[in-house]
Amino acid sequence: MLVKEKAVAPVPELDRDRVREGVAQANLPALLCVLYQLTGEERWLQAPYLPSRSRGLDDNDDGGFSEAVQAEIREAASEALTAWLDGRPLAVPEPTREQLARMLSVSMNEPVPDEYGEIIAAELGMAQHSRIAHPQLPKGLKALVIGAGVSGICAGVNLSQLGVDFEIIEKNDDFGGTWFENRYPGAGVDTPNHIYTFSFARNDWSQYFALQGELLDYFRGVADTFDLRRSTRFDTKVEEARWNADTRKWDVRIQRPDGGQETLSADILLSAVGVLNIPQVPEIPGAETFTGTAVHTARWPEGLDVSGKRVALIGNGASGMQVAPAIADQVEHLTIFARSKQWAAPFPQFRKKVPDPVRYLLMAVPLYQKWYRIRQFWIFNDRIHGSLQKDPDWPAPETALNATNDSHRRAFTRYIEQELGDRQDLMDLVLPDYPPYGKRILLDNGWYRTIRKPNVTLVPERLQRIDGDTLIAGDGSEHKADILIYATGFKAAEMQSSYDIVGVDGAHLADVWETDNPRAYIGSTVPGFPNFFTILGPNVGLGHGGSMIKAIELQTSYILSIVARMAEAGARTVEVKPEVYEDYNRKIDEAHNRMVWTHEGTENWYRNSRGRVVAITPWRNDHFWHLTRDADPDDYIFDS
Repeated sequence: MLVKEKAVAPVPELDRDRVREGVAQANLPALLCVLYQLTGEERWLQAPYLPSRSRGLDDNDDGGFSEAVQAEIREAASEALTAWLDGRPLAVPEPTREQLARMLSVSMNEPVPDEYGEIIAAELGMAQHSRIAHPQLPKGLKALVIGAGVSGICAGVNLSQLGVDFEIIEKNDDFGGTWFENRYPGAGVDTPNHIYTFSFARNDWSQYFALQGELLDYFRGVADTFDLRRSTRFDTKVEEARWNADTRKWDVRIQRPDGGQETLSADILLSAVGVLNIPQVPEIPGAETFTGTAVHTARWPEGLDVSGKRVALIGNGASGMQVAPAIADQVEHLTIFARSKQWAAPFPQFRKKVPDPVRYLLMAVPLYQKWYRIRQFWIFNDRIHGSLQKDPDWPAPETALNATNDSHRRAFTRYIEQELGDRQDLMDLVLPDYPPYGKRILLDNGWYRTIRKPNVTLVPERLQRIDGDTLIAGDGSEHKADILIYATGFKAAEMQSSYDIVGVDGAHLADVWETDNPRAYIGSTVPGFPNFFTILGPNVGLGHGGSMIKAIELQTSYILSIVARMAEAGARTVEVKPEVYEDYNRKIDEAHNRMVWTHEGTENWYRNSRGRVVAITPWRNDHFWHLTRDADPDDYIFDS
C-alpha cells in the first residue's frame, strides 16, 4: 500500500468496556483469527472451536457454536484484547503464508489454498507482503486524471502521496462517479461495504450494505480527507486527448464550465471514467410519442414523484431489481417488462444495520476489522471461482457447468419457490434456463415478493412499441403508463467512448478497439498510446463478485509502478510491448472460454457484439494481486 491510512470517520478512543460490548456481538469466525494472533494458542484453531461452514452469503456470526462455546470464545477474546490494550504485543504478529491460509480455512470451514496467504498478509499490512515500494517520482511530472469517481479518487490520493503534480477533470459538479449519478430509489451496493471501502480510508458504516446516500458521503469524505478538491476541476468535460509527438506529452482539450475551451498538457494521462458510465437506452419505436415522464435510472431527476402513478419499468437487472421493490408500494400500478430472467441469491443482510458495539469494534480494533474484511473478500469473491469453470464431462451443460454449479442451481431454485409462495404460476416467468453466474448474480432485496403484489404485473416480453401513454409488449398486450423507467444498464463494452483518444500516428483508440472490443495489458496499457493508462479498464471488472475497490487499488498501484520504472530508466515515455499485450489478451480469452460467461446460450453485458468477454476478469483475486504487484520492465518499451 502506497498510501498512509486515514480514517474518514473519527476513530474512537479505546475503551475496555466498549471493547467487551463489541466482542459480545462480534463475528465469531473472524474473532477466532484475532484470538489466535493475540494469544498464539493453537487450540483456537482446533475442535471444539471450529465454526460451521457459512451458508451462501451469510456472515455466520455465531459460527454455529453452542451458546456455551460462544460464551467461552467471547470471554477469551475480551481478556486477550484487554491484555493487548494494557500493552501486551501480539503473540503471532506475522503468521506465515501457510498459517494465514489455514486461519482463513478454519474461519470459513472450507479449503483455502496456501498461496492465498500472501494476499491475506497484504491485507493485514505485513511489510514483506505489501506493495513494492518505489522512490518518489521526479518533480516536474504532470499527471491528468479524467474522472472523479472511485477510480479517480484512488488515483488522486496515490498521486498526492507520491508528490506528483496532478489535476482531476470531472464532468459532474462533485466527486462520486456512479454514486453521484445513480440516485434512483433503492440504489445501493451489492457488495458488503466493509470491503467496498478503500484500504487506506476506514469508515464507520451504519449498514452492512450501504445505500447510495451513505456511499456518496463516504467517497466525498475520502476526497476531502485527502484534500483532493483543490486539485479538481468540476463541471468540466474532456473532449479530446491527443498525443503530441513533438512535446511527448498529452494535449487534452476540455470544455470549461463557462463553455469556453482550453487545452491542458500532461506527461501522464490516467483515464478513470469507469465502465458503467454511458447509459444504454434501447431504440423503441414510438418512444418520442410517450406522453409521460421517461427516465434512465442513471439520470434520475431530483424530485420525481411516483406516488399514485402508473409506472412501467424496462429491465430486471441490478438496477431494476433495486428500484422495483423500492417503489412498488407507492405507485398505483407497476408494470415490469422483463424479457430475460435473472438468478438472485438470498440477501439476509438487506437493510440490516451494523449494531453500535460492532461499529465501535470495527473502528477501534483494526485487527478485527481486517479479519472481518478478509472473510468478506473470500465469501464474495474467490470461494466460488472454481465452480465457474466448465466441466466438459458434465451431462447437462444447458443448465449447469459442473456438480457445484448444479447444486447452486438447485439451491437458488428452491429459494425462488419459497419466495413466490402461493404464486407458483410466476415460476416459469422468472426461473432462468442458463447456469447460475452466467450473468452477475443479483441479490434479492424483495424482488420475488414484489412481483407477487396485486398492483404489479410482470411482462416476460420486450417492450416492442410505444403509442402515447400505451406500451405494447412483444406478445401484443397493452399497458398504460404515466412514468417510464429505463433500467437498461450501460454501454459497458464501449469503454473510453465519452471522449476521443488519439495516440501515435493519429490512431484513434475507438478504432483500435473496434468500438466495442477493448483490450489492454492488465487492463491498463495499450501499444501506440504512450504514457496513457486506464483504471478499471478492459477485463478488470468482477463477474464472480467481490469489491471493485480492491481491484481499482491494485491496478492504480501497478500503473504508478510503471511510471516509477520509466523514471528509473531515465525515460520520458513508456508503452507496453505489442507481443506482451497480445499474449496477455490471448490468455484472457482462453481463460474466459473455460468459464460460465461464454457458456452457449448465455447473454450478458460482459460480452461485446462478437461474443468476446471484455468487461470482467477471469482471474482469482490473488492472481490479480500478483499480476499487479510491480511492473516488469521487460514488458515495456522505454524511450527518452
